[in-house]
Amino acid sequence: MEKLEVKEKMFVKCIDHATIQAAVKKIADRLNKEYCEDVPVFISVLNGAFMFTADLLKEYKGFCELAFITVSSYKGTQTTGKVELVLELAKDIRNRRVIILEDIVDSGITASYLISKFAELEPKDVKVATFLLKPEALKTEVRPDYVGIEIPNDFIIGYGLDYDGYGRNYKDIYKVLED
Repeated sequence: MEKLEVKEKMFVKCIDHATIQAAVKKIADRLNKEYCEDVPVFISVLNGAFMFTADLLKEYKGFCELAFITVSSYKGTQTTGKVELVLELAKDIRNRRVIILEDIVDSGITASYLISKFAELEPKDVKVATFLLKPEALKTEVRPDYVGIEIPNDFIIGYGLDYDGYGRNYKDIYKVLED
């Protein structure tokens, strides 16, 4: 099993790049069918969703627009429970079909916050596509509309996910090994 050390914590590979790409393609295939008559606005939640967004949009065949926002809700390996909007949405989404692109939905607090915030801007509808879902960690009623892979409630890095800014660049996903 491939291991790596990040900031004095050991991680082990749990999802390889081929599995990641297959999950992304599965979501893209559904979006291609469901949005073929529309021009949706994909809103990528930075920093974590940048790899998922890039790979997903390479597989999306229709016309679309892309916007970015930045939120923060983690400190170290723990969620703070509070969502901080760091970079606001700079696109008008009134009467548009919106798909929020998340790297991971664990507590659901960020997704719930974004759905509520975007609803105030009067879109036609708002959906959530997440690469990863931790069903055991959910603390809200939010259920993503599109899910790549469901995982256990482990702390993970890679494929855009980080530990204090480190590990986003790995093409595979690694879970922390508890001491």
